[in-house]
Amino acid sequence: RMSRHAKKLRDHDINPCLAETDATTKCMDDNNYKKDMCTEYFLKYKDCRKFWHGIMMQRKRNGVKPEMPSAEERKKILESMG
Repeated sequence: RMSRHAKKLRDHDINPCLAETDATTKCMDDNNYKKDMCTEYFLKYKDCRKFWHGIMMQRKRNGVKPEMPSAEERKKILESMG
């Protein structure tokens, strides 16, 4: 059974970097956990986290709730950026 924390991490509305997380995990699985083989995936994940953290902090400063946009909202944000 998944813990509450694990369920949250699998929730698209809570975790904006689910695809990057999954890609990194798959790369690690496929490459016998040799981190250096998956550097690109780690960087994509890190960039994703940094980007959405910035959005979250901005929304927090502006008093916008929820601080993390929903999956649908995030899609629109990304589309508006090209």
